[in-house]
Amino acid sequence: MSRRPDGPGRAPGLTIRYLLLHAYGMGGTIRTVFNQAGAMARFGHRVEIVSVVRRRDEPQFPLDPRVRLVTLLDQRGGAGAGDRRRGVPPRWAVHRRLLRRLRPPVVPDGEFAADWFTPRVERAVLRYVRDLPGGVLVGTRPGLNLLIARAVARRPDGAGPLVTVGQEHMNLATHRADVRAAIGRGYARLDAVAVLTHADRRDYERLLPGVRVERIPNAVHSLDQRLSRQTSTTVVAAGRLCAQKGFDLLIRAFAEVVREFPDWRLHIYGTGPKRDRLRRLAGELGLRDHVRLMGRTDRLDERLADASLFVLSSRFEGLPMVMLEAMTHALPVVSFDCPTGPADVIAHGENGLLVPPGDVAGLAQAMITLIRDRELRVAMGKAALRAVAGYGPEAVAPRWHELFTELAAGRRVTGAGGVRDAGSAGVLRP
Repeated sequence: MSRRPDGPGRAPGLTIRYLLLHAYGMGGTIRTVFNQAGAMARFGHRVEIVSVVRRRDEPQFPLDPRVRLVTLLDQRGGAGAGDRRRGVPPRWAVHRRLLRRLRPPVVPDGEFAADWFTPRVERAVLRYVRDLPGGVLVGTRPGLNLLIARAVARRPDGAGPLVTVGQEHMNLATHRADVRAAIGRGYARLDAVAVLTHADRRDYERLLPGVRVERIPNAVHSLDQRLSRQTSTTVVAAGRLCAQKGFDLLIRAFAEVVREFPDWRLHIYGTGPKRDRLRRLAGELGLRDHVRLMGRTDRLDERLADASLFVLSSRFEGLPMVMLEAMTHALPVVSFDCPTGPADVIAHGENGLLVPPGDVAGLAQAMITLIRDRELRVAMGKAALRAVAGYGPEAVAPRWHELFTELAAGRRVTGAGGVRDAGSAGVLRP
């Protein structure tokens, strides 16, 4: 049975470190890691978040004061400004590509954040992991997990036992071929790999025979939320304004909605590189008065509670955090049945509607179905609230606590170079 945080009989705390590429940025992974770090601190563990780079003065999400936030490379003064391809002088981009050819990187070019992993960044991470005294180290994206796996093999004799866990916040199939190949080679050095969905667990187990793979979903930050009253004429979507999130498809679908329900509005929260293109698309479709790009907000919970419907239009996902958070407000969800995540939570016709991936007409019709029928929205919203209960902090945090303590116990028995204790590898699986 799981121990409760801050309760009697709690085991001595571990030192747990989460490695994030940029803890000062925005995004579901960063928010999830901040929430998880706080939960582990409440269990009595000593917790740090390690930001590989820092390009802002303050983090964008609240962080439990018991969690220490540290940085490896402070780039606020412009250091590293030439490290990224977008918006830098061409000579710097050419120089970087030549350097990567002369000194092959650990992180493949297909990693979605490959431009951040300059030689200096890779060296900093490798050195940091190599010199750690021990504890639990959690990577949070493929590039970081691969660097951790490389560094583990180079740790000096006599180094303290280090438990390494690779978190995957995106499904395996969406990674490019070179990244999947690197994962297949490198992740075998990790003590465990944690994924978000049942489908991804099966895929990773096939790719990594003999490696412990655990499915632990992301947790919402709270189940105690103000509920939608289903009286507004607002549809809400949220996420980074990039191709993955499919907001171009959503706007096209909403044009069909407006033809039947001209008083309804679509509010999209988030920032990103597709903002101008999405604004132009809304204008071309005559939706300037119906589609609003709301930008970044620190009051998303309030905006969700004020809406009557949430739409997820992603082309692919891991386990979409914002969808789960919408459900905590008793909002029904209309979603593409994209790989992966939505179908793990959405029971079609019960707590939301699933539409074939990329089916713009189907997405429009699903929204129209719910807009037309308030009683159906209310019923699905109540079902959504029941379904998301299993993703609350009280349900998810103990699973991380159990995984970390079990792996650490195995490491203490076998030593830094020992094999994983797989005797109870299935304990956490639902």
